Amino acid sequence: MSQVKLTRSGVTRGPADLTGGTVRTDAAPEVPPGAPGRADAPVRDGRLADAITATVRAWRALAELGSTIGGFVASVVTPLGWCLLVVVFCSFLFGYGLGWTELVAIAWSGSVLVVAAFCFLLGRNAYEIHLSLPVDRVVVGAKVPGEVTVLNPTRQRLPGVAVEVPVGAGLAEFAMPGLARGGSFDDVFIVPATRRGVIPIGPVRTVRGDPVGLLRREIVWAERVELFVHPRTIPIPSMSTGFIRDLEGNPTRDLTNSDVSFHALREYVPGDERRSIHWKSTAKTGRYMVRQYEESRRSHLMVALSLAESDFATEDEFEMAVSVAGSLGVRAILDARTVSVVASEAVPGGARRRASMVRSLSTLTRTRLLDDLSRVDLSGAALPVSELAKAAADKVAGISVAFLVTGSSTSLTELRAAAHRFPAGVEVVAVVCDPENIPSLRRVAELSVLTIGFLDDLQHSLARAAAV
Repeated sequence: MSQVKLTRSGVTRGPADLTGGTVRTDAAPEVPPGAPGRADAPVRDGRLADAITATVRAWRALAELGSTIGGFVASVVTPLGWCLLVVVFCSFLFGYGLGWTELVAIAWSGSVLVVAAFCFLLGRNAYEIHLSLPVDRVVVGAKVPGEVTVLNPTRQRLPGVAVEVPVGAGLAEFAMPGLARGGSFDDVFIVPATRRGVIPIGPVRTVRGDPVGLLRREIVWAERVELFVHPRTIPIPSMSTGFIRDLEGNPTRDLTNSDVSFHALREYVPGDERRSIHWKSTAKTGRYMVRQYEESRRSHLMVALSLAESDFATEDEFEMAVSVAGSLGVRAILDARTVSVVASEAVPGGARRRASMVRSLSTLTRTRLLDDLSRVDLSGAALPVSELAKAAADKVAGISVAFLVTGSSTSLTELRAAAHRFPAGVEVVAVVCDPENIPSLRRVAELSVLTIGFLDDLQHSLARAAAV
């Protein structure tokens, strides 16, 4: 009887199998000749895959090179240059296509002109350029000189180029000659600070191009600087600012047992401090008498500037309002008073009913305040003066005197509504800027309305209001 042993590698036959016995097993079918699994199958060397990979890489490299060249061409070709290239292409196309000798001549002439223009862009640009201003903050109406210095740090002569300095919306241009080894070139330009704001100056760039104007290559060198144009301010007497008449604070009607402003004497009640007993009065009356004082509070001045277009009739009114806010804030800072300067904030659509928004300006130093005032501008989405007063009263606590600075378009009814937004006991002064109008003072309940026609009227109007 035959014996069969199954192993992992296949089937092992016993002695009976050697005599020709047949044994059926479930072994895998034989692999046909030439199949991938046989040893005699052809070996794939991957040449096609390598060729495809190399083609893709070459195509990407060519695309990057073309993008770089296209970007360079687009950056140096002017609109006039693009027009000439279109004319050259069309002349070649129709000249040779239709056999027009004139168009062929135009095409070749334009090609020569383009090649000659490219020659003007050749050369090194290893300049060292510096931009400097003597001051970075001026008052509106001043003129600031700026200086551009160009140095040649190389050992070769550098060709002459045009130097341009953007000044706000304008442009200062200089024609710089060629610079020898170690040579330098400097020139001065004037920045007119005719309007309050922040004027960006620079960055300085050199321009190389052909005389016709087909090509123009710009290289940016120095960084951009900012010139702050502050609003005009006037000195205000310290006694007029905030109507403050004492050194330590304003006495209120709230009574306390220890303060500076003496109010009266009253009888001793259990719980009073013994140091408050007035012994002379006690000896006269035979009963313990203690001192009583009026509580003094440190004055907190607030200046609220409206930026709403609906509150101002002209731009001159707004510029005067900014100057008024700056004058009041600067005087309070110089007097070391506690002061807050706020302005209307532009409110997104639908947010006006939901919340009131104000922007706080820096009052750390006089310069910081005027820097922030240089950036403010009118906005149609800003809060009007009535809503500005409510937002300021909610944001700033402990206000003793509030100045509302607005324009002539604000009615007296709106000013009274704005004054009622503040807590009781707050002195509210509305400064209405109406250019070339006669200055006046009106007192409506707890609201003082100052109308000024010129900035200089602010000093006299505040002194008059304080006297009243």
